[in-house]
Amino acid sequence: MADPDPAATPLVRLLARFADDTRRGPLPEAVTDDVVGRVLDTVGNCVAALELDHPDEPHLAVLRASRRAGGAPEASVPGFADRFPADRAALVTGTLAHALDFDDTHLPSVLHPSASVVPAALAAGEAAGARGADLIAAVAAGDEVCVRLGLASYDPVLRNSVFFEKGFHATSICGTVGAAVAAGILYGLDSDRLAHAIGIACSMGSGVIEANRTGGTVKRIHCGWAAHAGVTAAQLAAEGVTGPPTALEGRFGFLRAFLDDAWDATALAAGLDRMDEPAAWELLRTVYKPYPSNHFTHPGIDCALALRSRGLDPDEVERAELGVAAAPLRTIGEPRDQKVRPTTPYHAKFSGPYTVASALLGGGGLGLHLDDFAPAAFTDPRRLALAERVAVVADPQCDEEFPLAFSAVLRVRCRDGSVLEHRVRSSRGGPGSPLSLDDLETKYRLNAARVLPDDEVTALAARIRSLPSRGDLVDLLPRIPEPAAGKG
Repeated sequence: MADPDPAATPLVRLLARFADDTRRGPLPEAVTDDVVGRVLDTVGNCVAALELDHPDEPHLAVLRASRRAGGAPEASVPGFADRFPADRAALVTGTLAHALDFDDTHLPSVLHPSASVVPAALAAGEAAGARGADLIAAVAAGDEVCVRLGLASYDPVLRNSVFFEKGFHATSICGTVGAAVAAGILYGLDSDRLAHAIGIACSMGSGVIEANRTGGTVKRIHCGWAAHAGVTAAQLAAEGVTGPPTALEGRFGFLRAFLDDAWDATALAAGLDRMDEPAAWELLRTVYKPYPSNHFTHPGIDCALALRSRGLDPDEVERAELGVAAAPLRTIGEPRDQKVRPTTPYHAKFSGPYTVASALLGGGGLGLHLDDFAPAAFTDPRRLALAERVAVVADPQCDEEFPLAFSAVLRVRCRDGSVLEHRVRSSRGGPGSPLSLDDLETKYRLNAARVLPDDEVTALAARIRSLPSRGDLVDLLPRIPEPAAGKG
């Protein structure tokens, strides 16, 4: 890309003006409703993750480190009585939000905006004594900035995000900037200070995605770290730290440092002057997950569930071939020996063979749910034997459709010689098959009910739905009495 016109408005200024305008409102009704859904979904995911109670769980490790660090009791985290400095609260909550890989995904940037932005907003909002309407505006602006940065990284020739092609985790890197925008709004930063918060955040985002391939728990901290770094960037901007005016597009700025010359400023800035129109919001094209696994596995799960509904007996499967786009194949199909025998429940969430086998056997929730990734499931000999019979291959049609939609084809050869096939052009929850409000409510209740009593599940949902009119942010995150909350 050629050097930007020096007379043009720097991109950080454009994004800061957009964020400032979003705070002043009013927002389109569709955006307000959508943000309430994002908060409900994120909190539900956080609550369900509290069930992960092994001492080595990343959120418990982060909790212990945060307790040792101490500091002012500014903000809450889900499930625990502790209150932490806002940046630390965002770190714990963001780690919980991404712990189950159940968080929303934007296409074609292929990142999860809300798992970083919502925790940052909840922490900064509580610390600042913000109102519900402030939180709505902050999440809307933060998520929008996050996904637009992701859009700027999409290469139509590669049909993939340049972040991912280079091994970077776009969610944590773009999420840091989105979280800074959200926190900055809630701390009351003016447009100039918001621009500095964005510029500071450009120096703070990080994350590599090797854990998707070969395991490790660090990826589950990525959204927490992005939330933490974003809150810190906003705090530093409030105290007078400044960012470079060309932090995004400059010769040594964010976009070139991460993406070389393969970035698109138009995708980042288009339509920011008409955000009163719902169609201008990329946020509204961010899709929810029906299944708690890497989003690349979802179309294969859909195919397997469809074949099962047609009467396929999983014990009759001789072999199966899952066709996906080449980019997802690297995440969910390679290295094969680790994908057919995942080493941890979390690793299983990134396995095409394992998730297809689980869906063929019949899963919980909306098709697969959290119990399908519990230790008893991912070590089940029948499930693993079936996963061994699933190969993941590149499919040309899926390549054409990726990443505007996640698609797959599943071909199964049965022991009697018959062949069954099912293709999906857009995974459930995606642009061709969105989740309904009833589906989203079901997902939230399934998640929250694993930890909370029924009355609190209902009460918490009601509190979140009332966000646009709430005068404060009290009780948006649940507390769980000891000993459940004391496992950290």
